[in-house]
Amino acid sequence: MGKAMAALPSESSGRYEGLHRPLCPEGKSAERVASGAAATGQSSTRPFVLGVTIVASSMAFIDGMVVNLALPALQKDLAASFTHVQWVVSAYALCLGALILFGGVAGDAFGRRRVFLIGVNLFALASVLCAAAPNANWLIAARALQGVGAALMVPQSLALIAAHFPQETRGRAIGLWAGASAMATALGPPLGGVLIDLLGWPSVFWINFPICMAILYVSHRFIPEEAPHARPHKMDWGGALLAVVGIGGLTLALSLGAENGGALMTLLVAGAGLGALLLFWRLQRRSEKPLIPAVLFENRLFVAANGITVLLYGALAVVLFLLPFELIDRRQLGASLVGLAILPMGVIIGLLSRPAGRWADRAGPRMPVALGAFLVSLAVLWLTVNWEAFWGGLVAPIVLMAVGMGLVVSPLTTAVMNAAPEIYAGAASGVNNAASRLAGLLGIVVVGTIANYVFVQELALVGLGDGAFFGAKVHMGDLPPPGAAARSVIEVAFNRAYGVGMILAFSSTLAAAIWAYVGLPKDPPETA
Repeated sequence: MGKAMAALPSESSGRYEGLHRPLCPEGKSAERVASGAAATGQSSTRPFVLGVTIVASSMAFIDGMVVNLALPALQKDLAASFTHVQWVVSAYALCLGALILFGGVAGDAFGRRRVFLIGVNLFALASVLCAAAPNANWLIAARALQGVGAALMVPQSLALIAAHFPQETRGRAIGLWAGASAMATALGPPLGGVLIDLLGWPSVFWINFPICMAILYVSHRFIPEEAPHARPHKMDWGGALLAVVGIGGLTLALSLGAENGGALMTLLVAGAGLGALLLFWRLQRRSEKPLIPAVLFENRLFVAANGITVLLYGALAVVLFLLPFELIDRRQLGASLVGLAILPMGVIIGLLSRPAGRWADRAGPRMPVALGAFLVSLAVLWLTVNWEAFWGGLVAPIVLMAVGMGLVVSPLTTAVMNAAPEIYAGAASGVNNAASRLAGLLGIVVVGTIANYVFVQELALVGLGDGAFFGAKVHMGDLPPPGAAARSVIEVAFNRAYGVGMILAFSSTLAAAIWAYVGLPKDPPETA
């Protein structure tokens, strides 16, 4: 989520305090190198840059979701166990989360277009291997390779936009990218469901191959690579390895926690991941060629925008995790009805992202991000009230949440990328993508654990806690003793657990709104 900035105001200007302008190789200033990189962004190439980055990002996002619809069919066809099915989903998410920071920095070191195209090629190859998988283990390995390709593609999408669009129009470009990606992501699962019904589960992977070929053709023909002197440093392979081990370990531990994996294994993996990240951070501060330049974290805008990202996206993941338990398990709504109720979120975000980007270009990111985050917090509070009406208690707050996120996504992304010198656009994008993904996993694990604890403790008070877990067929009252009394007790326990989780999400979104109002600039950045 973010974008880079061709030229930044001086520290004495009073805006974007804390930014330092490092000297780049050969004595060139960051501004001069950035302007060299931005020179590749001729107006004739910009529509093609937007087109391929939108399609590539959408494809990566959709493949993280649409495979869920194919799980029952592929489980039957491949005689896969439940553990296999879990890893079909987790292998992609794990490799994407672990490598996305590396993917962003690799673009800075080796060329964004080059790394982007490597990612597209890997994604195409992996998609073919997924479609042709003869067994579950093959499919899991191919999904892991698909995650590697996505980790190289996704951060380059924003870095390419930052390199090819001047600062004064970049917010609109990112708004169009975010809006189109949100629309495609919202419509992807329904279209994927049609493909699965008509052509079988391999079709959701086969369809990626012609799309990748089109991206490669357009990129080779119409999008130039930036000049070599625009790359700030060579790859720090030791730092890259520590980052992969650290983020990968933490992602795996959070995934195990979310899936109720063994406590000891989860703690061991989490400890290894955190240890690698601490060592990574310590070595980075001493390194002459750090993987993540310290200048990024010395910039108050970069820290604030990423902090808001963590609070907001972590809370959003929690809401989308808890809501199906409430709607399907307790209210007994059908999954298709719940899906239709949530579908407007992607559409509304898609429609609002570009105007919100223009607003941020003209007036700065403070108001759209603060207002959007505040609307999201109101929507979460509305859902916490647990009003049973379908339109007033579900659709209306979902629409309000979508409006809030539509105001946030593009300006917050733009703020992140504007905080970074152009030469570090890939690193900035990688950091922000990693932050949002880890925030979602962390939110689900932490809040899910708290909700489960509240649920079990409430039941334990009346002797029903043994074997209980949050969301276990609340409407059935399937824990002994049976009958209406048990159902009532279980429902009360569920409501309290759900309420605690949603209040935590509300607090996080409200904190994001306050931080946005206090920590983001009220004016657009000055151009040099």
